[in-house]
Amino acid sequence: MEWNALDLSLKLAFWTCAILLPLAVMIGRLLAWNRFRGKAFVEALVAVPLVLPPTVLGYYLILSFGNTSAVGRIYETLTGHGLVFTFDGLLLASIIFNLPFAVQPMQRAFEAVPMSVREAAWCCGLSHWQTFWRIELPLAWTGILSALVLTFAHTLGEFGVVLMMGGNIPEQTRTLSIAIYDRVQMFDFDSAGVMSALLLCFSVVAISFVYVLGYRGRRNHA
Repeated sequence: MEWNALDLSLKLAFWTCAILLPLAVMIGRLLAWNRFRGKAFVEALVAVPLVLPPTVLGYYLILSFGNTSAVGRIYETLTGHGLVFTFDGLLLASIIFNLPFAVQPMQRAFEAVPMSVREAAWCCGLSHWQTFWRIELPLAWTGILSALVLTFAHTLGEFGVVLMMGGNIPEQTRTLSIAIYDRVQMFDFDSAGVMSALLLCFSVVAISFVYVLGYRGRRNHA
């Protein structure tokens, strides 16, 4: 087991979830309850990482945030280092490729909250902000929790985008999935098997948890 790679993967997954949580809640709620011109395009744009090959997405991320790009140069000026092949760049890539895993479950959860419930809260004197905290979030919590679990699990197992954007630098961008690939290349199948089994178990537990939340949410709305 490569503990440094596991620690880095957990760190990446934690910060990805922490940053995506408020962003995904905002986007998911907006898409759930608002109709506007170009909404279908926005939903398609959010879903692009689901269908785009990871290497293609990684390539465009390198073009967009590399040292020759405007964003990359500005970031390097402000921080003293670039985004490509750094943890910061890895985190940015993780946020982008996990966007649909965070937004879509939250959007479905907010869509399941009846408009009549929100209107009743307003009639009772609650402001839009109070309605959001006291009514909407408690009713949508299963979707929000599912989104966080899926995002965390997907971050731990992502390979293509991570390799393209972060490379394979020990203790900086070498995640558990990349460590597994390296071990297989060295024919160290025992170590690769241990790390793969860890990710497999976590994935099974995570997806089972999401399904349990889904069943519970459907019973509550029934």
